[in-house]
Amino acid sequence: MNEAGKIRVLVVDDSAIVRKVLSDSLAHEADIEVVGTAPDPYVARDKILALVPDVLTLDIEMPRMDGLTFLKKVMQHHPLPVIVISSLGQSSSRAAIEALANGAVDVMCKPGGPYSVGELSRTLADKVRAAAAARVRKSSPVPSPAAPAPPSAVLLSALRQSTIIAIGASTGGTEAIASVLQEMPATVPGIVVTQHIPAGFSQAFANRLNQLCRIEVKEAVDGDVVQPGRALVAPGNFHMFLRPTPRGYSVAVKTGPRVCYQRPSVDVLFSSVAEVAKSDAIGVILTGMGSDGAEGMLKMRAAGAYTIAQDEASCVVFGMPREAIRNGSVQEVASLTKVPAAILRSLARA
Repeated sequence: MNEAGKIRVLVVDDSAIVRKVLSDSLAHEADIEVVGTAPDPYVARDKILALVPDVLTLDIEMPRMDGLTFLKKVMQHHPLPVIVISSLGQSSSRAAIEALANGAVDVMCKPGGPYSVGELSRTLADKVRAAAAARVRKSSPVPSPAAPAPPSAVLLSALRQSTIIAIGASTGGTEAIASVLQEMPATVPGIVVTQHIPAGFSQAFANRLNQLCRIEVKEAVDGDVVQPGRALVAPGNFHMFLRPTPRGYSVAVKTGPRVCYQRPSVDVLFSSVAEVAKSDAIGVILTGMGSDGAEGMLKMRAAGAYTIAQDEASCVVFGMPREAIRNGSVQEVASLTKVPAAILRSLARA
């Protein structure tokens, strides 16, 4: 940050129009300063060294060097918080999710019309603040798909249609969720996941997880059945609710007002799990900015569910877990590497 305490932002995009839109959207924020712009990674490299920004916004598709290649170089040699600004094409969405896997802290849709520009103006400043608060580490190799593991006798004995695991996350959450789900055996009870992610990117996120994990992972559609060995991910811009069925659970996917400024909202998912599954649930809150999920987790604990939060040291942003811990809804705090074991132990207790 500069002497006035402002967050210093460097905007990298090959489109002069997009650079102006992003810069203008931050111009009126008292705590944020756009210190420079760059039309390609080569110019950006020099400006990073000269201007020492706190946060980088980065286009994926650029000439001379694509944004993903540049991101990998940045995270290896000069790590700093990066927000990816991507179009919604299928290849761009996949590249944006890969960028998150390689150290970017958040992703946003590229402005493409009056509505999307207005939406960006409302959310970009908050994402910049979250990114500035993020813990950024040098990139590590993207994990290979998980190898099959033998079924756990404990899990098989605990497995009931009424058992469910609910996970919520925001900033930094795509990789935290991947880390947790990769450790889940194929016999694990049904899982429902809400990650704050823009519309258009949740499909690519779920597809990537499906390739990495032993369990099936898919973007949820209305009426999807929650079943063992499957994780359902809330689609971007839609809330996801747990619903009872004669044989277990399904999910409802629908629009509605934002909750805690979010859609999908972790509070919405957790509150429905508390109401429907009661003590047959495990709630997990991972890294993220803000307080979404804290009230829903409190309802889950009051209903008899077991609740777990990621610890501060392993969070990219210790916002959502901190608020859940503060309101008394968390029974166990664990580092990210130990969250999967905490989930499996709680299943054994069940």
